[in-house]
This record gives sequence, structure tokens and C-alpha cells, in this order.
Amino acid sequence: MILRVLNFAVIGVLVLAAAWVYRIKFDATVQAEQLARLRTEVRHERDEIAALRAEWGDLDNPARVQSLADRFLHLKPIAPTQFDTLDDLPDRPAPQPATASSDPIGSMIENSAAPGATAAPATTGSIAVTPAPNPPPSPAGPATGAPRP
Repeated sequence: MILRVLNFAVIGVLVLAAAWVYRIKFDATVQAEQLARLRTEVRHERDEIAALRAEWGDLDNPARVQSLADRFLHLKPIAPTQFDTLDDLPDRPAPQPATASSDPIGSMIENSAAPGATAAPATTGSIAVTPAPNPPPSPAGPATGAPRP
């Protein structure tokens, strides 16, 4: 009786070992297929890179670029009289003083830093200052552009 139980146990262990070996073999086969697929993709990508490099060589050919420049740019040849020495170049122009329109932030700082100057309220950040109400219209009607007395 013990031998039968021992035989069934050994048979069970053998079946489990066979299943485990089959699983390892199956996983190895799947990985080998993935490896073969990746190698094929890499070979295909290398072929495409080689084709693109060959195409780039054709596009970058100086004779081709020259023919395209001649056809589309309509450039004139350089004359020897176009070259000059550095001594014949004009002097550098004097620096222009900065105007308020070229540096709006600098002009705001200068206006706010001026002593005794009262600047009009300005909008800062997200808080807006409300302007003073408009004066009532004159009874003479709309302004005609003439100065008021």
C-alpha cells in the first residue's frame, strides 16, 4: 500500500516536472520568436537608415545644389571690385540714446524715481486703479478744438 502511494507521488512529481519543463521551453520559444522579430526590425531600420543616407548624399550633392541655386535664386556672379579692405569700412555709428518707446520699463522707472514728480496712478498686477470721473460737459456744446477761456 505504501508503495502504491509512493508510486503515485513519484508519478505526480514527474508530471509536474514535465509541465514545468514544458512551460520553460514554451517561454524560451516565445522569447526566441521575439528576438527574431526584433532582429528583423533592426535590420529593416538599418536598411532604411542606409537608404536615407544615400538619399541625403544625393540631395546634398554640390552639383545638384548649384543647379537649384542657378535655377531658382537668380544670383549674379561676384565681381572682384566687390571686395574691400577693413580700413575702408566706415566707422561704427555712435550709440543712440534709449528712447521711452524702446524701453518702456526703464522709462517707467525713471518717471517714478524723479524727485517731486507726481505720477498718475497706474495698474499694477491684477489691481486696477479707477480713473477720476470726467468733468461735466460744457453748456456750449461739444468742443470744437478751440482753447477754452
